[in-house]
This record gives sequence, structure tokens and C-alpha cells, in this order.
Amino acid sequence: MIPESGFLGMMLGATLGVQVVLVFLTMMSLWSWTIIFHKLILYNRTKKQVSRGYALFNDASDLSEGLSAISRDEGSPLSSVGLLAVGEFRKLEKADIERDRKRMLVKDTLRRVLRQGVSEEMKRLSSSLSFLATCANAAPFIGLFGTVWGIMHAFHSIGLSQSAALATVAPGISEALVTTAIGLVVAIPATIAYNYLLAMLGEVETELVNFAGAFLNRVEREVSWASGTSASGTRNH
Repeated sequence: MIPESGFLGMMLGATLGVQVVLVFLTMMSLWSWTIIFHKLILYNRTKKQVSRGYALFNDASDLSEGLSAISRDEGSPLSSVGLLAVGEFRKLEKADIERDRKRMLVKDTLRRVLRQGVSEEMKRLSSSLSFLATCANAAPFIGLFGTVWGIMHAFHSIGLSQSAALATVAPGISEALVTTAIGLVVAIPATIAYNYLLAMLGEVETELVNFAGAFLNRVEREVSWASGTSASGTRNH
């Protein structure tokens, strides 16, 4: 049996509009916490993968060894970006273009492909973050809507009972104010988590951009279309 004076009893006795708002806020809270825990695990793992892969790539003796090192971790964003760049490099290598023209194209083409690869990884990693931003901005107003609805119902009850006694209006006002409180309970963790996850994502993006620059520098230093060392630098991957 649910106590009438308890929180749950008060919510069950609330108006339909307030109950709908509470259910909606509860669903928002559950989904936002699911995203928060999932992204925390994902970003921590990704940060370690990217940092480890970037270090291995820099420590490698040549481009071929560096690509082999990052390709061992298939789940790493570095692996995806590196494979995308190597695929484009192979297309340039096989293209029926004179060597001088290839030499001019390789830098700009690889830069575009690397930028595209980084953008795709960031898009994948940032998915669902917008929902946290929505919760942070919208939840307080949704809770406020429930409060306004509840207070309207309380004043309507005053009119029907023709009594302004505190005992008449207090239950309706209290259940109305709860929706604002719950709206803040949803919004505050979502705001904190969104900013924290965005900072973590920025660190990952920095590492990816650094890797793209290191990859392009190694190609410029180690690959020579004229001497044919491009084959040894990329053909094994």
C-alpha cells in the first residue's frame, strides 16, 4: 500500500499533466545517464588507444612500420584514419599520371583525405552528445511547465472549493514545484557531463590531428615517387 503522504503517493495523486511531465523527465534522465556512462567508457578507451597508437607511430623507424603498429588495433580511430589515407595513396600510385604531377598531388590529396578521416571519426564519437545538450537546456523548462500546470490546477481547486486555506492549495503547489526540482536534477548532471565529455573529445581530436600531421610529414620525408620507395612504404598494408 502506497502512503498518501509520501513522495510516490503525492506523485500518484498529482494531475495528469504533472504526471506526464514527470514520466517524460524520468525517461530523459535514464537515457542521459545511459549516454553518460557509455561515452565515459568509450572516450577513456579511445584516448588510450589514440595516445598509444600515436606514440607507436612516432617511435617507428619508418612509415611502413608505423602503419603496421597502428593497424594492429582495429578499434582505434588512428587505424581507420591511417587505412583511409593509405587507400587513397594506393589510388594515386596506380593512377595514370606522370610522376611530377603525382608528386604535386600527393600532399594536397592526402591532407584532404586525412581531414576527412578525422572528421568522420569525430562525427562517430560525438553521436548522442547533442541529446545531453538538449537535456541540459530543455529539462528545466519542461519541469517549469509542469510547475505552471500544477499551480494552475491548485488555483482552480481554490475556485471550486471557495476556500484559500493553506490545506487546500498546499498539495497542488507542492507537487507542482517538484517538477521544477526534477527538471534541475535532469539538467545539472547532463550539463556537467556534456562539458566534461566535450573536453575529452577535444583531447582525442587533438591527437588525431597530430597523427594526421605526423603521417603527412612522414610521407613527404620517406616516400619518393621517382625512386620507387613508395611501394616499400605502403604496399604491405
